[in-house]
Amino acid sequence: MKRRDFVGSAVVASIGGALFSRTASATTTLAGAASGIPVEPLSALPNVTVYKSATCECCKDWITYMQKSGFVVKSIDMNDLRPVKSASGVPAAMESCHTALIGSYVVEGHVPADLIKKMLDEKPAIIGLAVPGMVVGSPGMEQGSAKQPYNVMAFAKGGKTSVYARR
Repeated sequence: MKRRDFVGSAVVASIGGALFSRTASATTTLAGAASGIPVEPLSALPNVTVYKSATCECCKDWITYMQKSGFVVKSIDMNDLRPVKSASGVPAAMESCHTALIGSYVVEGHVPADLIKKMLDEKPAIIGLAVPGMVVGSPGMEQGSAKQPYNVMAFAKGGKTSVYARR
């Protein structure tokens, strides 16, 4: 038996087949994959709850983008988002058109899914990420080939902000 096969089978055996391997299309147990038994995919991403205005088309486009990126999204239409933003710790300077709760984090505005996944994997000590305003070319704000450079901001308790990524 090759070392790689031995280590893999030893790990699976030691935890009773409960070790999971995440792929882009599905999650399967290693034991199920090795035996050829079909295994139901499990979502490795937390559910998303988006608070938005009922009339905001770009919010709907961002929700569709997030679903295509593998997230399960629940949308809640509201007339006034200020209470959600305030209760979630979104600084006024970071506000955008919608607020999403994902796991223990807040995502404000049109934040790219790959950066949300990075945040969820790395678990930084922040409240969340934001793309302040309505940036043309950000996810859900596409306007043909037009694209503005923008910063994805991290925000923490006390209103502290920093650049998380540049796009």
